[in-house]
Amino acid sequence: MSISDILVTGGAGYIGSHLVDALVARDYRVTVLDNLEPQVHRSGTWPSYANPNATYVKGDVRDRSVFEPLVLASQAVVHFGAAVSVGQSMYQIDRYVDVNTRGTALLLDILVNTKHKVEKIIVASSIGVYGEGAYECATHGPVAPTIRDEQQLARRDWEQHCPYCTSHVRSIPTPEDKALYRDNIYSMTKYHQEEMVLLIGKTYGIPSVAPRFFNVYGPRQSLSNPYAGVAAIWLSRLLNGKQPIVFEDGGQLRDFVSIHDVVDCLVLMLEKPGADYLPVNVGSGQTITILEIAKMLARLLGSSIEPQVTQTGRKFDIRHNTADITRAWQTLGFAPKVSLEDGFSELIGWAKTTPDVAVDFFDKALQELQEKGLLVKS
Repeated sequence: MSISDILVTGGAGYIGSHLVDALVARDYRVTVLDNLEPQVHRSGTWPSYANPNATYVKGDVRDRSVFEPLVLASQAVVHFGAAVSVGQSMYQIDRYVDVNTRGTALLLDILVNTKHKVEKIIVASSIGVYGEGAYECATHGPVAPTIRDEQQLARRDWEQHCPYCTSHVRSIPTPEDKALYRDNIYSMTKYHQEEMVLLIGKTYGIPSVAPRFFNVYGPRQSLSNPYAGVAAIWLSRLLNGKQPIVFEDGGQLRDFVSIHDVVDCLVLMLEKPGADYLPVNVGSGQTITILEIAKMLARLLGSSIEPQVTQTGRKFDIRHNTADITRAWQTLGFAPKVSLEDGFSELIGWAKTTPDVAVDFFDKALQELQEKGLLVKS
């Protein structure tokens, strides 16, 4: 049986909506299940970019009466419906585990205990499952240090050390077989999601893939959600005439990948079997510091506002994590096409022409982190 009917949970969101557009353009019949979370969808209504050729159902992935009939009517499920924030997850623990872990468990329970026709599952995972990225010690070779403790952050010793000889180590691209280390509730739930889906997929012969998204950016990103990706938060600050807040010294290395490249990779995962039953990094393969990103956004926006580098840390932050995308290339033929300059120029152009897109709530989110004791004083 070839796939024609696809269910996308969280399909009114940022990545989901772009994927819906691509699937509709390829003549798939697409149904979207989304609860229109107010933190992302402030109006509480379907966004203006919702594709008119898809079917939309407002509902929660924890509600079996809504979820089950949609799953049973589909031949593929793309499961993006989730609560998404590292910092917020550390004090909204019940909500994050309930939405992410239990919502995924319900999907799998439906598939195991009812007659269905699902031939592919894609579940959104995250670089968060790695904790810190991969490192190399000059003496001991590849090493996997865990999260830096509060004392190290307080003395502004930002870089990671070798767990064997304590010398500073060098960041290298992170492959999927790197030892995993979850250092916050959000990343734990992402690990739950991908492990459960891949396990049940293998056990019951349902091809499954867990894309591990790196730092995705592009149009439709929620610029008013202070728990969103760092580039969106900084752009919102700049559009409101405020300084981007950069923690530590700004030297953290990251991989930022365009939404268009992400969607290309997701379509390959749906249509090709090469990555079945595997977690797969979805990144650009380009490495850049977060301070460079903050400055690039200001330059492309034509703003003279300089970022504020705090020289302070957050308890749940990692130092470096960049993508080794070898597996995506070898199994799917995936090759990113969008440069950082072009991608961020597109994001800024979209933000400038979209009314009321950037309401800055970052100070409120920062205050919450401070009240919960998640900021480190140095």
